[in-house]
Amino acid sequence: MSEPMYTVGEIVNTQGIRGEIKVVPHTDFAEQRFAKGNQLIIVDVKGTQTPVVVQSSRLHKKMYILSLKDYTNINMVEKFKGSLLKITASEQEELDEDEYYYHEIIGCSVETEEGEVLGTIKEILTPGANDVWVVKRPQGKDLLLPVIDDVILDINVDEKKILVYLMEGLLEE
Repeated sequence: MSEPMYTVGEIVNTQGIRGEIKVVPHTDFAEQRFAKGNQLIIVDVKGTQTPVVVQSSRLHKKMYILSLKDYTNINMVEKFKGSLLKITASEQEELDEDEYYYHEIIGCSVETEEGEVLGTIKEILTPGANDVWVVKRPQGKDLLLPVIDDVILDINVDEKKILVYLMEGLLEE
């Protein structure tokens, strides 16, 4: 079985005629991911994987402009539009204690202090001040949990379990 891969960016277009690509970052570590010499894997819509090495990168209007080693003109990179840039699990950055990757949180079971199972985290929203976890309920509407210390009491990614305190008004049917 191959090592899991995680998306760090999406190729949205080409830039100029010298083989540069425009990438929307999907990582908090974009400067490290797109640094010269880093290896990435391009995965196209058909699932074809192409290993590449970053030759250069620069930030431009919230996107990264990358040139890739051995890709020197627009005709060579045109086929990558719409593809994802990925890394393997072993290439992920080490996080501080109490920091988690989205893939570690999604799929976790959510329970109250009293042991009531609320559902499973299916999505993470990033609207602004804090993240919001979308909990798929066994029945009824999804529950939106703000990721704040008053609500999230404990996270155990090894057991895929999250303990929460339901503030008044969070659980409305």
